[in-house]
Amino acid sequence: MPDEKASPAPSEIVVEPAWHAAWLPDAALAAVGRRRVAVVGPAEDDVLVTVLREAERATAAHGGDVVDPDGAPDLLLDARAGGDGFRLVRDGGRLTVSAPTATALLHGWFHVVRLGEAAFTGPDADERHAPAFALRVLDHWDNVDVHPVMGQVERGYAGGSIFYADGRVRDDLSRVTAYARLLAATGIDRVCINNVNVHAREARLLTDDLPEVARIAAALRPYGVRTHLAVSFAAPMSLGGLPTSDPLDDDVRAWWRAAADQVWATIPDFGGFVVKADSEGQPGPFAYGRDHADGANLLADAVAPHGGVVHWRAFVYDHTQDWRDRSTDRARAAYDHFAPLDGRFADNVVVQVKHGPIDFQTREAVSPVLAGMPATRLALELQVTQEYTGQQRHVCYLAPWWSENLGFRPWGEGGAAVRDVVAGRGPGASAAVAATGSGGIAAVSNVGDDVFWTGHPLAQANLYAFGRLAWDPTLDPAAVLDEWIGLTFAGQDGAVEPRVREVLHAVLDASWRTYESYTAPLGVGFMVRPGHHYGPDVDGYEYTPWGTYHFADRDGIGVDRTRATGTGFTGQYPAPWRDVYEDLATCPDELLLFFHHVPYTHVLRSGVTVVQHVYDTHFAGVERVREAIAAWESLDGRVPSDVDARVRERLAEQLRSAVEWRDQLNTYFFRKSGIPDTHGRTIF
Repeated sequence: MPDEKASPAPSEIVVEPAWHAAWLPDAALAAVGRRRVAVVGPAEDDVLVTVLREAERATAAHGGDVVDPDGAPDLLLDARAGGDGFRLVRDGGRLTVSAPTATALLHGWFHVVRLGEAAFTGPDADERHAPAFALRVLDHWDNVDVHPVMGQVERGYAGGSIFYADGRVRDDLSRVTAYARLLAATGIDRVCINNVNVHAREARLLTDDLPEVARIAAALRPYGVRTHLAVSFAAPMSLGGLPTSDPLDDDVRAWWRAAADQVWATIPDFGGFVVKADSEGQPGPFAYGRDHADGANLLADAVAPHGGVVHWRAFVYDHTQDWRDRSTDRARAAYDHFAPLDGRFADNVVVQVKHGPIDFQTREAVSPVLAGMPATRLALELQVTQEYTGQQRHVCYLAPWWSENLGFRPWGEGGAAVRDVVAGRGPGASAAVAATGSGGIAAVSNVGDDVFWTGHPLAQANLYAFGRLAWDPTLDPAAVLDEWIGLTFAGQDGAVEPRVREVLHAVLDASWRTYESYTAPLGVGFMVRPGHHYGPDVDGYEYTPWGTYHFADRDGIGVDRTRATGTGFTGQYPAPWRDVYEDLATCPDELLLFFHHVPYTHVLRSGVTVVQHVYDTHFAGVERVREAIAAWESLDGRVPSDVDARVRERLAEQLRSAVEWRDQLNTYFFRKSGIPDTHGRTIF
């Protein structure tokens, strides 16, 4: 059909369902909903129909109207313009948002929603908005079946899966569409719907259950969100009956091509595959004497005719190492495995790199892989679900940490940042990497079937912030938080009480540093209970095969990763950081124990010793949690009662856990060092 005005004929207005509206309550639509809105574009486009229904929903709730383009609209949404992203023109209080695609126009609509009254009352303007990264992906670690150890959502802290129940895809996928709406409002446009640890049942999503995957894709599609699948490298054997999964075997290659052909025949807008291989027991190319480039390129060849992408995770290390061996360093593993393969990956392979070299710790150095593969498309992988940061029982707003990672400059002041590398603009980037815009950003989702989506209502801020930073990594985390507050806690007039805004900033702004202060200190990492990873267990991983040690003894603590006397990990960084981290005099204190083994009496830049720093920060962290509780309780009657009750419950658990962290860590360090607290506080 030719481009035409989208019909404002009556359509079903979505009624707010039983789950929490998160950052899209009807109240957040007040500014646009009070106005006259027109929508123009190809009427047969499913996403344009979504834009129209969003306009209808807003105006029905707030007294505005959906009108013809010639009806003097206050807001004209036009999906017929060229260019990248969307364009916003404000002229005399009237807005025109234009975009080349309906999905880009939808992102423009939600931008106007975020701006609220300021969208219409600001000075005349002509602005262009486009995402910094072409690939903005959320990875779900959902299992179709309930895993006997990890449950239905591995490392999930918000209930069961929104996709699966009772061993199959849910009959009612309306909540999946509501989820897609939340994602589209932040700029996320791709979702991998199953666990990277692909168990036998989940492997069948690629074949037998493909029609059910198509149902999920159909539920996501109205909001422009594309579907990806995590697949098992051993699928040709486990699903296809072949005797091998060797990536260089002709029958294996043919099997993957046929599998990909069937996927795209069933789901034409399918995005691609996510693979965890030769990691923590998952099958991979090592079994056949091949490397990761061989394995990734096998799948890349299969999906290339369809424009598909392969996200190949770089989280590869020896999880059966000998704890007695001080030379083996888990931090080195990803670089050692992948950097030598730079330039060998196909153009549609994205090597997905965790932000740090260990495993989503509260504080660790930025992974050197992000600076070591200029001829490979790289994606930064973050973890929205709070595996090591309180598991959505603790308040821990992670955007400041992510912003630090995105803004880290591996080549020093004035050099390119990580956000440049994953956008294809790193130094020495190959022509192919630059042309593709590189690999963008991915993260592990924190959503489950809990009524609040994320278990802790305030953990919604992390999901929102990930989407916004994926769109624009230069955004100020405090400003992003302010956006989330403005939408989520909007009153009927679309405004937020100043006291509510003030308290939410007080509770959330510094919450990551608060969490860091009462948990593992100075970048040492882990110190959590093995298995579920919640709560303190200082030596829980110290004598295990997992390679996550702190090497505390009577004299000191920390991991020597220097070139001079340690594992040599510092040598994986380019200058200047290879030397900054190497030298005890220049290594940042917050990463001191990540890179060095030091005496407890080592004096930090703050003027206190390492052991006194532990005592001081752990006592202070607990007090900051108490202050957060007092601040939140001052909002009594100012926030919805269900949100208030859940937050109070979670804050009480956070305080209990913080006290336990404080007492265990302080007691451990006191007993190891024999050095008392200079302030004479109670240590057991």
